[in-house]
Amino acid sequence: MFDKIVIIIYFALMLGAGYVGSRRNRNSDDFTVAGRKLGPSMYTSAMSTVVLGGAATVGGVSLGYQHGVSGMALVLMLSLGIAMIGVLFAGTVHRNGVRTVPEALERAFGRTSGLLGSVIVIFYTLFVGVAQIIAIGTVLTVVFDMPRALAAAVGWAVITLYSVAGGMWSITMTDVIQFLIKTVGIFALLLPMAIAEAGGLGSLQEKLPTTYFDPVGIGVSTIAAYFLLFFFGFLIDQGNWQRLATARSERVARWGALVSGVYCALYGLAGALIGTAAKALLPTLPTADDAYASVASLVLPAGVFGVVIAAALAASMSTASGLLIGSSTVLTGDVLRPKYGERMNSLRANRFALLAVCVAALAIALAMDSVVGAVTVATDLLAAGLFIPITFGLLWRRSTAFAAVASIVAGSVVCIVFMILDGLYANEPVMFGMLASLVAFAVASLIRKKEPADSESTSTDVPVVQTRKS
Repeated sequence: MFDKIVIIIYFALMLGAGYVGSRRNRNSDDFTVAGRKLGPSMYTSAMSTVVLGGAATVGGVSLGYQHGVSGMALVLMLSLGIAMIGVLFAGTVHRNGVRTVPEALERAFGRTSGLLGSVIVIFYTLFVGVAQIIAIGTVLTVVFDMPRALAAAVGWAVITLYSVAGGMWSITMTDVIQFLIKTVGIFALLLPMAIAEAGGLGSLQEKLPTTYFDPVGIGVSTIAAYFLLFFFGFLIDQGNWQRLATARSERVARWGALVSGVYCALYGLAGALIGTAAKALLPTLPTADDAYASVASLVLPAGVFGVVIAAALAASMSTASGLLIGSSTVLTGDVLRPKYGERMNSLRANRFALLAVCVAALAIALAMDSVVGAVTVATDLLAAGLFIPITFGLLWRRSTAFAAVASIVAGSVVCIVFMILDGLYANEPVMFGMLASLVAFAVASLIRKKEPADSESTSTDVPVVQTRKS
């Protein structure tokens, strides 16, 4: 009962923080990028929480349960991606006022590329948000002994209330609290207590196969696939780009992302070790995704268990809210505003779009059952379809609109084909998709060279890449 009270208090804190944040909203910039006013502490906390969601927490412990310390590979690639996004794109986002990945595509290549990018980004952000809702259901089921679908709906309702009420300001306020909760829950409580209950690291090495302590025990091909998926995918992740835009300066955005990367790598190692301890303590769990909540229930006393469960909820809820608002921002700003005008830039339009995206996410979550699987499917398509055109568009001035469209279409189609042939969770779709995207971009660039003025671009467009003034 005490653990349940802790979770209820946590939900109340989230709603209260959401209300406080909602009072800061005056316009669309406040709702979507927190007015571009976040300092180092709030920005770094928010950037870390949007990265470390259900896939990194529940999924990371699950991979540790299955593979040992090498299970941190997924989160390690996320951490490298979030650090590199600050190095490569903080300047682009801040010097040009960019809020979304499709906006960058449209500025570089024209309206068609922007629309294609919008479809992929909305799909990606929606499905990764779905993964977080699934993770919430997995965790709450253990605490409240309720059906998983109902548990997911409860967590979803809290996220929807504070997100729709206050947008990015509310999400940022909740992120700061969530960052503190999961730092204490994972590093100070669950990690040391799980390892101690298992008898220490030496005892774990005696009880488990040697592969559990092999840095590449999960498989070199799987690590390579995670690199392609999550490192490259995170470089063009809408949630990350939108967080970059919330920083008050380019310097805060860049250094905050680097600090977040270090924190996330340590978090990934902690999750893998917790999963390893869970395997020694509970070797016959029916599903690896239950490892986090099950080992917490076993090793932690009442009350402390509630804090650790709140940490898992914090991880999933922060990522879900950040990605769902990313999806709605692309929907209003990049899909609807060109057709319906500036009324799509109002607070009311942003709130309605976010509500619609949240409802769609719940419907999809109730039809899926794998946290890592949902993230993998979404990231496959994002990396295969958009990494090549975004990177070349930002870094190579000879890129063309024709090459961008060809690259997006080729990468996406090949990725989907291999998902059908080899399975949704196979490694091949993203590998062959990115290769097809690169080949299509190169061939299309040779066929049609860049013209002095792209007929798709408008007179108000500015180049995404600008040189510094001397």
